[in-house]
Amino acid sequence: MDNLIIQFSRYAILFLMAIYTMQSFLVFAKREEDDREFLFLRQDLMMFMIHFIAFIVLFLETRDREILFFYGAQFIFLAAALVFYRNLYPRASRLIVNHMCMLICIGFIMVTRLSLTTDRISAYRHFQITAAATAAALVVPVIIRKVRVITKWTWFYAAVGIGLLGLVAVAAPDSYGAKLSLTVAGVAVQPSEFVKILFVFCIAGMLGRAKSFRDIVTATAVAAVHVLILVLSTDLGGALIFFITYLIMLYVATRNALYLFAGFGSGAAAATAAYFLFSHVRVRVQIWQDPFADYAASGYQVAQSMFAMAAGGWFGTGLMQGTPEHIPIVEQDFMFAAITEELGSAFAICLILICMSCYIMFVNIAMRLSNRFYRLVALGLGTMYGVQVFLTIGGAMKFIPMTGVTLPLVSYGGSSMLSTVLMFAIIQGLYILREDEEEQIERNRERELAERRFF
Repeated sequence: MDNLIIQFSRYAILFLMAIYTMQSFLVFAKREEDDREFLFLRQDLMMFMIHFIAFIVLFLETRDREILFFYGAQFIFLAAALVFYRNLYPRASRLIVNHMCMLICIGFIMVTRLSLTTDRISAYRHFQITAAATAAALVVPVIIRKVRVITKWTWFYAAVGIGLLGLVAVAAPDSYGAKLSLTVAGVAVQPSEFVKILFVFCIAGMLGRAKSFRDIVTATAVAAVHVLILVLSTDLGGALIFFITYLIMLYVATRNALYLFAGFGSGAAAATAAYFLFSHVRVRVQIWQDPFADYAASGYQVAQSMFAMAAGGWFGTGLMQGTPEHIPIVEQDFMFAAITEELGSAFAICLILICMSCYIMFVNIAMRLSNRFYRLVALGLGTMYGVQVFLTIGGAMKFIPMTGVTLPLVSYGGSSMLSTVLMFAIIQGLYILREDEEEQIERNRERELAERRFF
């Protein structure tokens, strides 16, 4: 009986995920608020059903009652996050809230599953950090909406960001060929995850007020300093995210395609230089070209990722039926491979579509904001998110060389989780700002019509 339930769960989880994903795009065709609200509630139901089925499977496989208590804590957290956002911010985007909770839910399922074969403390720590980050982020939309002085702290953002990256480059220990994190009070912190947000605010402030070529040069120099420090720290994945984000923000701010082409040209030249300057970059390129050439050593991680995704097929092997733990650092760098193996390629495609829906919403919010600074912030954060998702999934699939970045909201990692939750909260604040602007425009229009009727 247990085996029948476990096998049935594969198709049930995929079916529910497919329905949730379709609703993510159908919502854009709904005009009535009641129809949209009903669709969002159905999405919530799909998420909770996926979460419930997954933990039933984990319990049947382990017969450990502690799993049920852990499920209850996660359920309360997800429900509380939905309720608090709904009541504290009635104008917040329900779609973004739902997507954030769904991605976190998938992360809970996979981190818990992987911890059962390694160390359960990591799953508890992941849950605690996520809960704390979400609680802290609840105040962010208020700050974005009310504290307008944040648009003027451009050089403060630059100084703090460059200072933190410089500190990592000087003081951080080497980890897998790169300097990434510092240990503070026994806790490893990756400052570049938080500098992403500061970087976007800094560049948005500079480009938002740029009126001459000199202003563009200044913004480019500040961005180059950030990227150069990351390169010196050999955090090339982070450097690539910063670089592409700046190019997109620059192009949107100036509408000058020449800057875009020049940026990509210089980026190609820098990538070529990095190949010859850094040995671990050459190793990663060689792994990308043929991971089986050195299968027992450097190519093992990527090769195991490919084996895992191939083993999963369309419908997956089922939770606890695969061997994703054979992939080194799977819970951070190769979470997408673990998901594809046990939940299936179809589920993984739905996951990609949800991430795409998030990015579409971020860009949509940016396009409809009238304030130039806020528009660039929304675009920059959306680009940061989209590029990171692409690098993570592309690296796991051997579509591009491995970069060592995490899948936002899904992979294990405290700094990544906290910074991404903050990004989503900032976007919510900008969405509420947009709603305020549209309401004010509507009020002005009604006032003008009333005055015309009066006269």
